[in-house]
Amino acid sequence: MKTRALIFSLFLILNVLTASKVNAQNGAPYNTAFGLFLDLGNGGTYVGPHVKHFFTANDAGQAMVLFGDGLTILGAEYSYNQAIPNASGLMWNIGVGPQVLFSDGETGFAIRPQVGLEFKVPQAPISVGFDWRPYWLVSPDSEFEAGRFGLTFKYTL
Repeated sequence: MKTRALIFSLFLILNVLTASKVNAQNGAPYNTAFGLFLDLGNGGTYVGPHVKHFFTANDAGQAMVLFGDGLTILGAEYSYNQAIPNASGLMWNIGVGPQVLFSDGETGFAIRPQVGLEFKVPQAPISVGFDWRPYWLVSPDSEFEAGRFGLTFKYTL
């Protein structure tokens, strides 16, 4: 199951990287970025590859594959992003998306709302983000955990 998740994530990353480009002239801080995603807080810590792509100046999609504590998480999210006036490179974002969890032959589904900040370093291809990401497990059981956070380190294209 982990092999399928990895193949799917690589396919998704390649698809996003070869998609039609939205560039800075349209107001987006970058076209596509990829890097490392850390999901941490109450419970386990999960780490893995991450990609974010701007479709318009404010609308972005992101995907991640996270590993940790015998669990593999495959996630995709939509986020609305807005620059903060007079703060070069800093923007806030809000979004939501589904996650599929694979562990010991079982599959679970979660919804992940998020709100956060992202800083694109001016004149450098680097972006860093921090999000509050509550976790709502929908199945096989129902569980809600408010104390979850995301930290991203990305190389921008």
